[in-house]
Order: sequence, then structure tokens, then C-alpha cells
Amino acid sequence: MRNVGYNNNLVYLLTFLLAGIFFITILHSYKALAGLVLQKGQSKAVFAGEAAGFTIYINNPVNVERFNLQIKLEQPESLTIKPQSKTCVTLYSLTQKRGWHTAGTVTLSSTYPLGLFRVWSPVRFTLKALVYPKPSLQELPFPETPSAQAKQGVSQKGVDDFYGLKEYLPGDSIKQIHWKAFAKGLGLFSKQYGGDSSAEIWLDYENAPGHNTEERLSQLCRWVIDAERIGMAYGFSLPGLKLLPDTGISHSRKCLEALALF
Repeated sequence: MRNVGYNNNLVYLLTFLLAGIFFITILHSYKALAGLVLQKGQSKAVFAGEAAGFTIYINNPVNVERFNLQIKLEQPESLTIKPQSKTCVTLYSLTQKRGWHTAGTVTLSSTYPLGLFRVWSPVRFTLKALVYPKPSLQELPFPETPSAQAKQGVSQKGVDDFYGLKEYLPGDSIKQIHWKAFAKGLGLFSKQYGGDSSAEIWLDYENAPGHNTEERLSQLCRWVIDAERIGMAYGFSLPGLKLLPDTGISHSRKCLEALALF
């Protein structure tokens, strides 16, 4: 009988020890997340098919280091946060189509201290990113009805009407080289002419090739990128929207945003 009682005492000791570890671990796991402050940052626009990035700021306002943290949107990111510090992490969500892309729920979790338990907290931010159409893979020349005058209904063409660029070929006149693009290291392009001397083109939905709306928008997107890349002034037209010829990041952003939300 004494041996049985002695053996039972060891079982009780082991049980109480494991129970103590169990409850202490739960407490520390809870404290691993308690008090953290999360804020969302800005998201950048992307093209359809790319991953949209969402910046999340995590603030640890207490004098306790946070170990074994994990934050997840679609793919998990592991991190450790020092006491009284702030860090940021960028989470990615794959896009499929143009327009507003809304990401899912961000989840913050921890397995501290022993990895026996996982505590988590869903963070229901409204994460949105604007998605531009996917640029067409076809390298088509700019439309041949581009100038501001042609856009306003002038149909007569002379011999000096600028309507786009093409890659430089041996034998092209040196006077037709687009030196601005060459100076930027973008390669050699020759200017194409067909009427007056207007050095601007019009990118119009009605003139964009494609079997459906998405293909047309995709080609317009490609033209906007190409025109901006070589520094050419371009006007932009969609049903119900007309942007006068211009260049620069602000102008291209307005055009791409219009394509995304069309």
C-alpha cells in the first residue's frame, strides 16, 4: 500500500507541474499580443495580375520584447518587435482584374513562449488598392489620328503630320530620330509623320484595337506607358472623359486611373 501511495504522489506532482506549465504558457501567450497597436498605411496601384502591397505599422508601446510574432494576409510574415519600438511590414495580395481590389483579413498571431499554443487576433482593416488594366503584350504603333487638330475634326493632312514613333531602322533620316528618348537611354526611335507639325498624339478608346472592352483598355494602357516612357505628349479619351495632351507622372496616373475605373 505504501508503494502505491508513493507512486500516486509522483503522478500528482507531474500532473500539477504540467498544469502549472499549461496555465503559465497560456498567460505568456496572451501577453505576447496584448497592447500591440496596428495601423494601416498607404497602398500603391498595381497592374492586373501583380500582387498589391499593403503596409501595416505595428507599435509596441511597452517595455517588453515581443517574440515569435506572425502576421498574415495571404502569406505569413514572422517578426520580433523590440520594446518601445515601431515596425512595419508589407503584406501582399494577388490581383486578378482591374478596378478596386479589396484584400482579406489580416491575422496577427504568436506561439510564444514554448510553441505549445497559438494565440491570434483578426484585424479587420479595409485594405483597398487600385488595379490598372494589364498592359497589352503587343507592340502596336500609336494610332494614326493623333493630333489635337485631327481630334477636333480637321481631316486634311499634309506631309508633316506627326502621329507616332517606330524603332529606328538603318536608312531612316537622322532628322527623324527622337533625340529626347535617346538621351534618356531608351534606345533609338524614328518619328513618323503624315500631316501638320503637331508633336502630340491622341490615345482614343474608339481607335484602340481589340475584340472587347478589356482588350481595348489593355492596349490603351500599353500606349500610355510607351508614350510616357519616351517622353511624348499625348491626349487621352474615353467615353465621357477627355484629357488634353500632356506628359509626366500626374498625367499618366490620371489616364491609368481612368482605365482602371472605366
